[in-house]
Amino acid sequence: MTLSKRPDLIDALLALESRQEAEAFLADLCTPGEIKTFSERWTIARLLDGGEHSYREIAEEASSSTATVVRVARFLKEMPHQGYRLLLDRLKRRK
Repeated sequence: MTLSKRPDLIDALLALESRQEAEAFLADLCTPGEIKTFSERWTIARLLDGGEHSYREIAEEASSSTATVVRVARFLKEMPHQGYRLLLDRLKRRK
C-alpha cells in the first residue's frame, strides 16, 4: 500500500503542531521497534549526508546493519521520492 492511498495518515502528520505532539502521536501509532527503526534510518541518512564515514562506521554508529545503510543510501541518492533529501536540506537551512 502506498501512502497516497492513505491521505488520512498524511493529514494527521501535517496537523502536528509541536515536538511533544509528534512524540505522543508516534508513541501511540508505532511500536517501540518501529520507532527504533525509523530513528536508525534517520541517523543513517544524516551520517550519509555528512559524507565523513564509511558504510560500516555508519552502521555501527546507528546500531544498524550495512544492508540498511545501503538501502538508505539508495533512497537518499537515487529514488524519485527524495524525502530524505528534502528534510535534510530543510533542516540545514534552519540552522
